[in-house]
Amino acid sequence: MARVLNVGILTLSDKGSRGEREDTAGPAIAEVLESLGPEFVEKAIISDDPAGIVQTLQEWVDAGEVNLIVTTGGTGLGPRDNTPEATRKVIEREVPGMAELMRQAGLQHTPMAALSRGIVGVAGTTLIVNLPGSERGVRQNLEALMPVLAHAVELIAGDTEH
Repeated sequence: MARVLNVGILTLSDKGSRGEREDTAGPAIAEVLESLGPEFVEKAIISDDPAGIVQTLQEWVDAGEVNLIVTTGGTGLGPRDNTPEATRKVIEREVPGMAELMRQAGLQHTPMAALSRGIVGVAGTTLIVNLPGSERGVRQNLEALMPVLAHAVELIAGDTEH
């Protein structure tokens, strides 16, 4: 049974949260996911503060209204890139194959994709996907996941008869 994707988009950017930079990655997530017929339930732009990331992710998971959270930003090697560590504090289990798929897709375009530390994991009945902060990286990584994304959400919800 096809399940509707109830999506939260979380942009992590110090400058974006202060209104000093336009968020193009968040809207790119929405655009790429559009073909799956999602409902966009949550959307926020917050700073790269680890405690704030954990709090927002946990609140969205606990509210039970989203079954997919896609983050953008904070996956690199910079001192304020905290997204994978914050995500690990919220998830119960990782989905390494999906993260590998994203990096593999990125490497087809740039060797810099090897520097991405984004992870994918499950918190309750919610799939959390960490994407890079650039619009191009978002599109490349998310498009790589599109063939498996809806099925992953169905499996997490317990829909295992296919």
